Amino acid sequence: MTIEASLKKGLKYFDLDVSFSCAKNNMLVMIGPSGGGKTTIIRMLAGLGKPAEGRIIFDNEIWLDSAQNINLTPQKRRLGYVFQDYNLFPHLNLFDNAAFAAVDKKEVDELFSIFKIGHLKKRKPHMVSGGERQRCAICQALARHPRILLLDEPFSALDAVTRRGLREELKNLKGNMSFPIIYVTHDITEALYLADEILPVVDGKIDHQWMQKMIVREPSVEPPFRAAREPRLSLVY
Repeated sequence: MTIEASLKKGLKYFDLDVSFSCAKNNMLVMIGPSGGGKTTIIRMLAGLGKPAEGRIIFDNEIWLDSAQNINLTPQKRRLGYVFQDYNLFPHLNLFDNAAFAAVDKKEVDELFSIFKIGHLKKRKPHMVSGGERQRCAICQALARHPRILLLDEPFSALDAVTRRGLREELKNLKGNMSFPIIYVTHDITEALYLADEILPVVDGKIDHQWMQKMIVREPSVEPPFRAAREPRLSLVY
């Protein structure tokens, strides 16, 4: 179960041109400065945006092929997508939000227990914290039994303590997932902590030199941790 993508699109300030893949049980972290093309790429993977030229294949199924005029809808791609800004229905409680498109509603209770929000399931989104809303959004995505999970800066609006807790929960859960995960962030430490593979995207291109420079400059990356994680940068080209 692998996703392979080759995407090209002319944007306002640069031309996007990337090729990459991500296998099952792997988390590919896309990192780079804001406005570099990361969200554009993940929206194309989700079927919410279209490249000028490109091809996306998931487990031998063609999701997108510009030459053949094939472009499956997000529904047919059967994916989970977690945004930065809590994609929840404000009129539904947390449980009903997560169960809205669930394959088996009984699994929602289990997911709520894993993400420590079981005691909040009857509350509406506005009655809980940002971290609790985002936990619910992740449960909502997982309850759909996605073939791939896409997370677009899901923790960037949260405080540092909440972010650390959520990324630990996500990392622990990853071992039980049998599908690819693609995670977008601009946080170096977060990328190094979560990633099996790292895809540095700068001005629409894959740029490993940028990533190496940022690791050296980033004071929050402790030297032993930095040295242990640097080899992972060579896994994606």
